Amino acid sequence: MEQAARRYLLLNSDNIATETNMALTVGQVVKHPANPLFVEDNPWEQRFDNLYGNVIFDPNEGLYRCWYSPFIIAHSANGLSLEERLAVPFEAHEHQEMGVCYAESRDGIHWEKPDLGQVEYDGNTHNNLVMRTVHGAGILKDYNHPDSSQRYKSIFQGLKVSFSPDGIAWSNPKKINCALAGDTHNNAIWVSGLNKYVAFTRDWVKTDRDIKGVESKLNHSWCRQVARIESSDFVNWSASQVVIECDCWEVQPYSMAVFEHAGIYLGLVVFHDQVADRAWTELAYSVDTIKWQRIDPGNALIGCSETALEYDYGCVYACVGPVFLEDEVRLYYGGSDWLHFGWRNGCLALATLRPDGFAGYQPVRSRDAGVLTTAPVAYQGEAIKVTADVAIGGSVEVRLLDGGGAVLAEQKLTETATDTIVLPASSVTAEVIQIEFTVRSAQIFSFLLASS
Repeated sequence: MEQAARRYLLLNSDNIATETNMALTVGQVVKHPANPLFVEDNPWEQRFDNLYGNVIFDPNEGLYRCWYSPFIIAHSANGLSLEERLAVPFEAHEHQEMGVCYAESRDGIHWEKPDLGQVEYDGNTHNNLVMRTVHGAGILKDYNHPDSSQRYKSIFQGLKVSFSPDGIAWSNPKKINCALAGDTHNNAIWVSGLNKYVAFTRDWVKTDRDIKGVESKLNHSWCRQVARIESSDFVNWSASQVVIECDCWEVQPYSMAVFEHAGIYLGLVVFHDQVADRAWTELAYSVDTIKWQRIDPGNALIGCSETALEYDYGCVYACVGPVFLEDEVRLYYGGSDWLHFGWRNGCLALATLRPDGFAGYQPVRSRDAGVLTTAPVAYQGEAIKVTADVAIGGSVEVRLLDGGGAVLAEQKLTETATDTIVLPASSVTAEVIQIEFTVRSAQIFSFLLASS
């Protein structure tokens, strides 16, 4: 029987045996020139805040669907200059309320906000609201559930859950058995290996940190953390466990959107700088959704603009659900043009990434070659495909090694490649192999074992 193709991300340390003069760094995203994709342009979109966006692409329908959470009752920064924003400190509205809105797109760039006629706002239902009084909603399309009335699932602050057959009409919220407040972007995935739903939310930890000379609206003795819960039915949940801790009061994890790729789990972790009052998105990974490793800590995968009042100067909050296309990965995010606790306008924005380009290895000392050897993998003569960015004059030498370290085949890659066959399928009889990469002026992301 022909063995299925196996993709190995090199950001996963389980796939690495040894490395010399190599460092793992996050990939380089490109912010889309059409940004911002949509903004606060309806009366019920007073303040996007962190947007808490959820994007699902259905290739069969050719439709992008986005659920996002504006404050529908709030003070708005629309039209305010920087001087006006600085003159008066931002305060929450006395009757502040968040809702969930729906938008859709055929190309993922140009979005429409349909008149759904579902939820009342200001005396009528001519809006794109699907829920009210719901904060931090994560939306999951459950392809496995036999009950079509629960095809879409949502988990939000409370912690509460709701169900929908179409993502538009939602059931009444149901409180779950979890004491956490969930005052963040909550989100859930189905983990087939566990046969369970796994959700990520927020926990708080009390510290003895005493910050002097720092002004903040937060209590300095508390820090945010990312917590995990699991369930077989999306109603009865396990006790929570912290999976991303707060290392220091000044920079805290705010939320983490989780998804599966190449057999592991990647987390888009938003970090908030308590002093600068800005937020950005970093990267983490896990093989089991329980133990997480941050990648290139302190360096953003999607960073903030350095130009004040640009659409994502203050905050970059990753949406749930990257979209994987043949030639790129689309990372949608909520951008804000000013500080987290300030007068800010929000938007939906897009950053794109080369396939498998979340993080890769490149030489530390650029004048010297870096060498990376993979962990042993089972082998049945498959072709070896490589994904790497190669600069002009750079190269990636690929050597196929048997269990004893003898070279069975080798080839050199001198151009940027995406799942490019470097070593074709062969009759090599080794049951276990390793691959040695010698890298010059290049960054290598993954390799693939495929029958052709």
